[in-house]
Amino acid sequence: MKLTLLGTGCPAVSDERHGPAQVVAHDDRTVLVDCGSGVTQRLLAAGSSGPALDAVFLTHLHSDHIVDLFQLVISSWHQGRDRPQRIFGPRGTKSYVDGLMALWQPELAQRVAHERRPSTRALEVEVTEFEDGAVFDIGAMRVTTVAVAHQPVKYAFGFLFEAAGRRLMISGDTKRCPAVVTAARNADLLLHEVFVHRDLQPEAGVRSAETVAQAASYHTLSDEVGKIAAEAGVRCLMLTHFVPPHCDRAALLAEVRRDFPGPAILGEDLMSFDLDSGGLVYGPASLRLPWPERSRN
Repeated sequence: MKLTLLGTGCPAVSDERHGPAQVVAHDDRTVLVDCGSGVTQRLLAAGSSGPALDAVFLTHLHSDHIVDLFQLVISSWHQGRDRPQRIFGPRGTKSYVDGLMALWQPELAQRVAHERRPSTRALEVEVTEFEDGAVFDIGAMRVTTVAVAHQPVKYAFGFLFEAAGRRLMISGDTKRCPAVVTAARNADLLLHEVFVHRDLQPEAGVRSAETVAQAASYHTLSDEVGKIAAEAGVRCLMLTHFVPPHCDRAALLAEVRRDFPGPAILGEDLMSFDLDSGGLVYGPASLRLPWPERSRN
């Protein structure tokens, strides 16, 4: 099982970190988790594409996680996708997708009539809504939904991926959440969001001290995330959804390492991690972490 980070940012615009999105792949199946800004470009840069996706899982319906969903649909059509896009999301996803496709219907009708492409199947979207604890099999990958704490967002989820004896927990957007610790227990990799509160200061005309406090209240602070990984007993921790997107990397890593003794990785766009071998690749650089043999249970 392999994880590739497509976007590690947040709603704040960054030239380094695109919107939240990641790909989980195993055998011949590929799953996209979230659909933030720039996802189609990052898919291409990662050696994948919209036509290759077997499923799209949405953690929640905040704009930074779904803003490029229509771009994914139409670009997949332009790339020759010959099947509907399958989207799995929390309550409200079907209404959102139906409204999104209806909004663009006049343009789509014009394109279809004028461009005369071989198929319009890629413009069909199949939506499945889920609740906490739902289990889906995507090929040999099992995906379990985990309700997380991102209030006032009512329906927010993380996902536990399992395949061939490996376990990957993706936190989604959440404050410190016991359900994440439970689901991630002894996982090979925990991909967790992080709010670097010391690097997000009030700025006149942009955000007040109250704004910062409110944002922090439904995210996981940087001095908490290492504790979460340690409590869950995960083998490796990787951070994503950096708020703010630009932060003191050395200080953040030192902060996390105070609480978590295992490997801790600050995620970057287009970084990939192989859960079978422990191999980490980022651009031309690659390394292999000390990694246990796959469980035979």
